[in-house]
Amino acid sequence: MDSATSVANPNLIEVIEVCGEWFVRVVDDGKEDSRSFEIESYALAFAEGQRIRLHLDKFTRL
Repeated sequence: MDSATSVANPNLIEVIEVCGEWFVRVVDDGKEDSRSFEIESYALAFAEGQRIRLHLDKFTRL
């Protein structure tokens, strides 16, 4: 495997707003799951819970 393509930690969380709907993308050990929320605070709370569960320092807000 090329060292440029290897990933030390495949876990990540992204929060993005599209057309008034909030999406949280969680990648856990290379497996992706996306959830949608109508309310921003619910999406952020979910992302924060996942951040804690995955022991990440932060999540990305796009």
